[in-house]
Amino acid sequence: MSENLFNKVWKLHSVRELPSRQTQLFIGLHLIHEVTTPQAFQMLRERKLTVAYPQNTFATVDHIMPTDDVSRPLKDPLAEQMFSALEKNTKEFNIPLFDYKTKKQGIVHIIGPELGLTQPGMTIACGDSHTSTHGAFGNIALGIGTSQIRDILATQCLAMAKPKVRRINVNGKLGKGVYAKDVILKIIQKLGVKGGIGYAYEYGGKVLDNMSMEERMSVCNMSIEGGARAGYVNPDKTTFDYIEGREFAPKGEDFDKAVTWWKSLASNNAKYDDVVEINGSKIEPIVTWGINPGQSVGISEKFPKPEDLPEDQRQTAMEAYEHTGFEPNAPVAGTKIDVAFIGSCTNSRISDLREAAKIADGRKVAKNVKALVVPGSQQVKAVAEKEGLDKIFTKAGFEWRGAGCSMCLAMNPDKLIGRQVCASSSNRNFKGRQGSPSGRTILMSPAMVAAAAIEGKLADVRDYL
Repeated sequence: MSENLFNKVWKLHSVRELPSRQTQLFIGLHLIHEVTTPQAFQMLRERKLTVAYPQNTFATVDHIMPTDDVSRPLKDPLAEQMFSALEKNTKEFNIPLFDYKTKKQGIVHIIGPELGLTQPGMTIACGDSHTSTHGAFGNIALGIGTSQIRDILATQCLAMAKPKVRRINVNGKLGKGVYAKDVILKIIQKLGVKGGIGYAYEYGGKVLDNMSMEERMSVCNMSIEGGARAGYVNPDKTTFDYIEGREFAPKGEDFDKAVTWWKSLASNNAKYDDVVEINGSKIEPIVTWGINPGQSVGISEKFPKPEDLPEDQRQTAMEAYEHTGFEPNAPVAGTKIDVAFIGSCTNSRISDLREAAKIADGRKVAKNVKALVVPGSQQVKAVAEKEGLDKIFTKAGFEWRGAGCSMCLAMNPDKLIGRQVCASSSNRNFKGRQGSPSGRTILMSPAMVAAAAIEGKLADVRDYL
């Protein structure tokens, strides 16, 4: 049996084995943003170090960006301080910065692929846990911490232990109203939020083969929520067609040569440390009910009773119910919401907005529901407005915003208030994640969020299709 893609790419980027038995791994692409970098740059200054390969690092501003008023100085003094620090650091160390003046600003995991920076066969690192998104292109994409950002800036290398590789086959055919978000929520539901510890996930099977690049990105994005160190999909024609012609992609003969190499990296009759099979035909629209992404059920089901869950999940389930106030054994559909959020690095690409707009078109957001649509980048926003999606959303009663992380993690003005319940297309439903310690987050696909916004309660999007 041959090597899988992960092991091939790992070997190609291995500099040496360290005394700690970790690998010194060369990082081909380093993406940075305003939140996790100020201290890393300061560490460089204190050690009188420079950035080793500034041409391999690219910056954007996303987490703290307001999605309405971006005039400077930003209204939040801390946000303005972070933005200013990023501007200063990128200028001093000669690193490109995609801010809102460039018309290329957006969530770091949205702009990397759309600019053609993200390519197969790379090692990619970013000070953000959802860097696994980029693995959709067939590479090793790693979320890292501030001290590791410092290391990459100074040496372009990272020290880490090599994980095992688990292949996850999703076969069959997805039903109507079932999206990539439902697929990854089902995987996490099956394997658990700690199931991927020590592993990288290779996603495959008929369902993944038939997905668009944007759908594959949504699946890889939440690998970290299942405990995996990384997640990826083998590159194929869908991958190459997406990359071709983008700003930083190879051109002409160089592109043809790149495709030949990229094809050679794909796993083919490869060996894995574990293999999991999932029947995609049996997946229905899924929503979370608790305080981690593994606590989820189908929209046609009831909230689970703690005593019916595996013993090691019962305590967390009781903690979740204490926080949410939801009733075990009550129907999931019909749960009232206060806020609907379409956005985040998981689900704010143009295809996500198109699917949500299909549900919103000709309908109205329920009274007492605050509904936001936040494109993942300025380029996504421009395409959506060219297609008239913004008009569909605003006519329905959604607020149409600028690009940014927004209510996914609320390091900006978009926050839940008090005990509000939010139907969200984001990736985490942790306590306090959306800005209020007592706020409650229910994860689902963008189309499901749109349906919930219209009804003012959790609803089955299949009824709208």
